[in-house]
Amino acid sequence: MKKKISTYAKEHNISYRTVWNMVKSNKLAYEKLPTGTILILDSENKSNSDIRVALYARVSSSENKVNLDKQLERLENFAIAKGWKIVHSVKEVGSGLNDKRIQLEKLLSKRDYDIILVEHKDRFSRFGVNYIENLLNQTNRKLYIINDRQDNTPEDLMQDFVSIVTSFTARLYGLRRSKRKTEKLIEELKNEN
Repeated sequence: MKKKISTYAKEHNISYRTVWNMVKSNKLAYEKLPTGTILILDSENKSNSDIRVALYARVSSSENKVNLDKQLERLENFAIAKGWKIVHSVKEVGSGLNDKRIQLEKLLSKRDYDIILVEHKDRFSRFGVNYIENLLNQTNRKLYIINDRQDNTPEDLMQDFVSIVTSFTARLYGLRRSKRKTEKLIEELKNEN
């Protein structure tokens, strides 16, 4: 089905500008008429009740577990209001900088949903969201961010800062250890000859 950008944007609850950017970056199939009008080739003929959604809620530390339950409840209410079918509800405690979040990895490996629903972009990940969105698009799935505004509490930012320092310190000491192992291996090879 072919739709004008404005119609597509309204139906998918995104801005006209977002759809235009998706067209420019070839994230959406489209047809350009001789008049210059762009029509989106919308293969999604699903009604809202056919859309399967996976909810993902995350907090940085176990001290925020109360917020985790409230966050998931808001996601559920949003999905229900949209008429979407909830197929997964995932809660996770871990830094948004950590790329070893087990629950998120499990969710991303599943293919039985159309949308991952998150409340804020940083609840999904602090970095690399665009890469994940592109990969999801390749499997006809989407990341839907309810509130794309960045509301970072000082506690969240401090936790992320500590995580960055810890990560780089571990890598630095790992490099030093690796260098010592390499030097030891070279010395052993010299002694063998």
